[in-house]
Formats: sequence, structure tokens, C-alpha cells
Amino acid sequence: MAAFARTSPISLHPDHPNHQTPQTHKPKALSFSHDLHTHHLSFKKTQELSLSVINTSSSSSSITTHNPNSEICELCLAGNLEKALKHLDSMQELQIFVEEDAYVALLRLCEWKRAYDEGTIVYSYVSNSTSRLSVRLGNALLSMFVRFGDLGNAWYVFGKMEERDVFSWNVLVGGYAKAGFFDEALDLYHRMLWVGIKPDVYTFPCVLRTCGGVPDLVRGREVHVHVLRFGFESDVDVVNALITMYVKCGDVQSARLVFDRMPRRDRISWNAMISGYFENGECLQGLRLFFSMRELSVNPDLMTMTSVISACELHGDERLGGQVHGYVIRTEFGADVSVYNSLIQMYSSVGHWDEAEKVFSRMEYKDLVSWTAMISAYENNKLPAKALETYKLMELEGVLPDEITLSSVLSACACLGRLDMGVKLHELANRTGHISYVLVANTLIDMYSKCKCIDKALDVFHSIPEKNVISWTSIMLGLRINNRSFEALIFFRQMKLSLKPNSVTLISVLSACARIGALMCGKEIHAHALRTGVGLDSFLPNALLDMYVRCGRMRPAWNQFNTHKQDVAAWNILLTGYAERGQGAHAVELFQRMVGSNVNPDDITFISLLCACSRSGMVTEGLEYFHSMQHKYCITPNRKHYACVVDLLGRAGKLEDAHEFILKMPIEPDPAIWGALLNACRILCQVELGELAARHIFEKDTTSVGYYILLCNLYADSGKWDEVAKVRKTMRQRGLIVDPGCSWVEIKGKVHAFLSGDNFHPQIMEIKAVLEGFYEKMKAAGFNGPEKSSMDEVEASKAEIFCGHSERLAIAYALINTAPGTPIWVTKNLFMCQSCHNTVKFITKVVRREISVRDTQQFHHFKDGLCSCGDVGYWGKSNM
Repeated sequence: MAAFARTSPISLHPDHPNHQTPQTHKPKALSFSHDLHTHHLSFKKTQELSLSVINTSSSSSSITTHNPNSEICELCLAGNLEKALKHLDSMQELQIFVEEDAYVALLRLCEWKRAYDEGTIVYSYVSNSTSRLSVRLGNALLSMFVRFGDLGNAWYVFGKMEERDVFSWNVLVGGYAKAGFFDEALDLYHRMLWVGIKPDVYTFPCVLRTCGGVPDLVRGREVHVHVLRFGFESDVDVVNALITMYVKCGDVQSARLVFDRMPRRDRISWNAMISGYFENGECLQGLRLFFSMRELSVNPDLMTMTSVISACELHGDERLGGQVHGYVIRTEFGADVSVYNSLIQMYSSVGHWDEAEKVFSRMEYKDLVSWTAMISAYENNKLPAKALETYKLMELEGVLPDEITLSSVLSACACLGRLDMGVKLHELANRTGHISYVLVANTLIDMYSKCKCIDKALDVFHSIPEKNVISWTSIMLGLRINNRSFEALIFFRQMKLSLKPNSVTLISVLSACARIGALMCGKEIHAHALRTGVGLDSFLPNALLDMYVRCGRMRPAWNQFNTHKQDVAAWNILLTGYAERGQGAHAVELFQRMVGSNVNPDDITFISLLCACSRSGMVTEGLEYFHSMQHKYCITPNRKHYACVVDLLGRAGKLEDAHEFILKMPIEPDPAIWGALLNACRILCQVELGELAARHIFEKDTTSVGYYILLCNLYADSGKWDEVAKVRKTMRQRGLIVDPGCSWVEIKGKVHAFLSGDNFHPQIMEIKAVLEGFYEKMKAAGFNGPEKSSMDEVEASKAEIFCGHSERLAIAYALINTAPGTPIWVTKNLFMCQSCHNTVKFITKVVRREISVRDTQQFHHFKDGLCSCGDVGYWGKSNM
């Protein structure tokens, strides 16, 4: 149990000389402050005292049936608080003396009925009638206020008591501990010893639980010494509390020593030790102790069984879990819903969702935890559709979800893109108040982000009053997957002002850095990781490697690769980097090194390898690797591999072979495979086959903008402008919008973004002047300048929409603000058009600088008027 001690304004320094231990004491030298905020909490007394007012019999023999005080006591015995208070009011008006027994009876009834307002009324009468409180009356007030969580009044009552017994101290220590004031509770305990009150069998369990709650092993050991000193080492309840304290403090060995030395153990002793092992990750030891318990014929109870099932879950031992399941069925626990819930969670955690489903279906009664466990089981095992079906059944049963249920169902909606259901759940969370749980809000951010409603996600994020690390990480990841990486970096800098990022946060931000080429920000994160050690043993090293590769910095990427674990993911990242650069030969060489290093390739490895071969024209090698997947490496090709082969054949001009390959596939082709053929048809201007591919695509996918852009460019490059207009009209009718062109360039550690047609940049006039100068030089040199090209208006419009020319603005800005000869690195969100490609080639020839532009598909390294793509990696054909 994780707990945090909160500072109380109470001063608890010992100021009373130690003396012989009496049963009570008079606090002559104690000064009590009652300036304490009221805390509303649930409190159970540490001592086993009956709250029934049956025990509130009068100790005075003078009470008669005509005595108003006895009438109050009788009404309290009958539980009639309202009439008892009316009698009290009448007695106060008539100035009839109220006896202590009557006050005590009223206070105990108020406590029993949780009647806080009525209790404070009685307290006000008590305060007006006496300045000092007896032990009995003071204890009744203490018990009531602590029960209500009103520690301010409890402390004030404690200070007004003439004498205090051990019960007085126990109640107050327990109250502070329950409220989370662990340090103050322990200080009270030490004050209690200082003034000479001897602790009893109820004191130690409370104090030991407090030590475990902090946790404070040093003080816990000190209390252990007190247990021995006062002779409670044989009391089962006290020793059980000692075991619990040690396991909560992480000292399982000491807990086991205490357990082994117990002369007598009850089931709580066994449960404390068994669950202690499980809580500290020593599942095998806990299971061994459970078997020892059974050998000694100690019957487990419900807590034992749920702990053991949870241990099987933590240990991942499905076989043992099945045996425990069999044992449960043969015992009386077979009908208990909590045991079934634990079994569902156990089977889910080891991947046996079908067994969890069987357990769930056999339950005669299902509570909210049962439904939530089954929904989570489906969601965790990547069966979101089943999770939603189960939630609908739960609704039909009239079971209302809690925050955990809503979170699981929202995650399923995110996986399936079920925005409609996600919105309904959001409305439900608002109505029920579950939106106040940060868990629900964080899941809503994730759901809206994955459903491409990032503005809704931002609204939810800004409505969270106390954002945690997961809140910030979710919104940054959402911005990244919605192509708003620049904003993600802004949010990251805001987050660092108040919270420390974890490894998942850093991985999300590195992904954003990689997307927009923010190298310096990525380096800052690398330095932070090295300085703090956060995430260096998880996925962060590979995220750093990916950032360097996608920013085009292969030398730092190789340094990162060589200094960390070289798993298959790391090799795949490097392979992808070479594929994006069209360096097939390097990719093949790297693959051979990988295999020689005894690293087994996976399906992603071959996707990268096939892409590299495709962009390098290595058709024979690519086909050989495709066929070797299954025969040599036992990897069954999936649709992505088939799409790579279609792209491989199509780019090489073998369109008929590519089409025939699709028709002979053993699995049904998806839009991505037909999309690869459409792209090849665009490159080679094969309209008829391209239209066939487009028809197959739009039969299954009518919402992906990229396919419409491919078809538009096929028609445009073939001069079919009427068809371009038809496709554009269809896009407008379906509400499909092409993202505006945006390019990013990093200058002196700061990322600058440029949108297509941006006229609001502070240096826009200088930028346009620089570009106009290049256009004039291109015209003078005999090249077709962007403003005077042979394209008609429709073609020019196509280039503006599907490219945006934003990279020109970024390049011009970099030329103005960097020293001559400095390489320029630009990242853009759309494909590079022919006009921009020719313009950048010309600029590199004039300024003698290297310029790298990474578009959505590959890197373009321009140098001395040439491009690394060989003039085939852009929208159109070269005219230079």
C-alpha cells in the first residue's frame, strides 16, 4: 500500500516528564492546538467495542422512570435520536441538569447512526455545560469525532479531557492513521509512552499498520521492541500486525522469522505471510507456504484463495492456475463471486481468454467486478469487438459501469474506431460524474485521438483539473498521430514545468521529433535519458535510434545502435532507414550482418528489406527474399509483404506481372495491395489498369485520402483533367480533406513550421524575395520556373493541393538564417511535386549547399543539382 504522510499543524513534541505508569493521567503541562482542517473519512475503531447503545445503562442509582435523563437513555436504547434530542432541548430550556450518562448515550447513538450534525449539537451542549471532560464522556466524544473524520474537534476534545486512558490514545492514534497522517499518529504513540500510558493489545496493531503505511521500517522495528518489552509477543493479533508491517516495508525475511516463531497461528497469520510474499514479488515462496498450510490441515479462507489465484496470475503459471481452479470447484469457494472474478483475471493475464469466458459464463451471479473483468480480458487480449458486445449485455442486465469499466470499453472503442459509442460513453461519464476520474479522462483523450478527433481530445485534456503524466503523454501521442507533432513538442515543454516525464512520455515525444525532424529536441531527450537513466532499459534506446534515422543522421544512429542492445527491432529500424533512402545494397548487406549475428528476422524485417529492394530496382533479390521468408525463416507472408512485392514489380515496370501476382495470392488482397499497383500505374501512366486497381480499392475503403490523391495524379499525369475534376468532386462530397502542406526546418535548436501560402511569417518578404531570385535565375538558365511552367491551370492547382510547395519557404528561410555551406534539413507532411523537386535541385547547384527533404515516403538528398532518388521519387516526371 502506497501512502503519503501529510503534515498536520499540530505540535507533538514531548513536554511531560516520564513517571510511573498509571491507568490515566492529568495533562497539566500539555498544550493542545485545535487548528486542524476537518477531514471527512470513514473510520473503524481499533478496539472491538460495541456501538450499540444497549450498553449505555445508567451508573447512577438515582435515575427513576420520571427522571428526564433516564428518558433520554431509554429513547437512545430504542434508537429514537430525534425524540432524544427534543428531550435534550427541553431540558436545556428548563435548565434541568443533564447527566453524563445521557450525554454518552446520545453521543454513541449519533456515532452509530453517522449523525454528524446531531452529534455536533450534543457536543455544543456538553461544551456549554462543562469546561473539563471526564474520561468516559471525553472518550465518547473522541470516538464519535474520529468516526466522522473530524480530527480538529477530536484533538480539541482530547485537550479538554481531565484524564486520559489508553482507549483515548488508541482512538486518536487510529484516527490520525486512518486519515493518512502517519507521522503525527506515530508521534502521538511516542507521546503516549512518554506520559506513562501503557499500550494494550489494541494499540500495537494500529501503530504497526501506521508504520507499514508510511512505510517506515526503522520505526516498525522500534515498535517491535516495545511489543517484546510490554509482553505482547504471544498475542496472535499483535504478531499478525507485526508480520503485516514487515511485508509492507519490504522486509519479507523478518516477517518470516516472526511467523516461524509464533507459538500459535490463525488463518490471518497464514494469509498475512502468504500475501506478503506475493506483494513483494516472491510468488513461488508464497505458493510453497500455501502448500505447507494445506499439509498442516489449516483450511484456507476466501482471502487465501483470491491471493493464491492472483499469485498464479503474477507468476504467469497457467498450469498451477488450472489446478487451483479445480481445487476451488471442489470446495465451498466454488460459489463465491470474488473467487470467480480472480479466476477470470488470472486466465486473462496468461492469454487464455477462452477459459476466462467459460468461467464467466458459468457464474450464476455476476457483479460489476465480474463484468469489468471480462470486458478487460477481451480488451487486453485484442478482442475489442467482444468487449463491446459484453458491455452491451451488461447494460441490458441493468448494471451501471464504474470508472474502470468505462476505461476498458473506451479503449475498445479506440481500437475499433467506434467514435459513436465513444461519444455516448463520454456523455454517460458526464452524467454519472465518472469524468472526474483522471483514468476515464485519459482514456477519452486516447479514444478521440485514435478516432481523428484531436480537438475533442484537447477539450477533454484541458478540462482535467489535476493532470498526471499519463494525461500529458496521451495528448502528446494524440497530437503526433494526428500530424500535429509541432504542438506535441510545445506540450512537452509545458509538462516539464510541473511534472517529470517517464519513459513512455519520452518515447512519444521522440516520435514527434522524428516526424518533423526536430533533431536538437531529440538530442535534449537523449541527454535527459543519459542523465537520469529513465527508460534506458526499456524501449527508449530504440526510440532514440529511430529518431536519429528519421532525422537523416545515420552516423549518430550507428553510434546509438552500437552502444545498446542490438535486438531485432534495432536492426529493423536501420533497415527501414536504408529503405527510405533507396539504398538497397546497404540494406541487403545489413540484413546479412543481422543474420550472421544470430538475430532472427521477423515479419517487419522483410517489409523493410523488400521496400529497400523495390526502391533500388533490385527485383531479383527482392523476390528471392520474399520466397525465403517461409521456406528458410518460417515466417508466413502477410498482406504487407504482398503489397511490397506488388510495389517491387510495379516500380520495375512489370505491371502485368504485378497484376497477375495479386490474382494468384493465397489471401484476399486489401486496399493497400491494390494501392501499390495504383501507385505503379501512376508512375508509368497506365490509366486502364490504374482504374481497375482504384475500383477494387474503393469497394472496401472510401475514406482514405491517399488513394484519391494517387488516382488524381494518375489522371493529371495522363492529361485527363475532366477525370481529375470528378475525383475532386467525389472527395468534397464525402467530406475528405487533404492536409495543408506543411514543412519544418530546425535552425539553432528551434523548429520553424511553414504552411502552404503562409503570408504571416515575420520574414515572409525576405523569403519571397529569395525565391523570386531563384525563379529568375532558373528562367535565365533555360529551366521551366515554377511560375511559368507548361502546366495548365488544373495541373498547377493539383500541385498546389497535393504538394503545397511549403518546403520552398522552409529552404529559403534556412538560407537566410544559416551560414553559407551549412547543410539544410527539411521535413514535410506531403509528397514532393515535380516542380519543387526541380527547384531544389537548381538551388543546390547555385548555392553549393546540400539540402535534404524528407517527404511522406522517402528522403531526397540534393547536391550539386542532383537528387539521391534518381528523379523517380516525386509526383511526376523530371523535365530537367
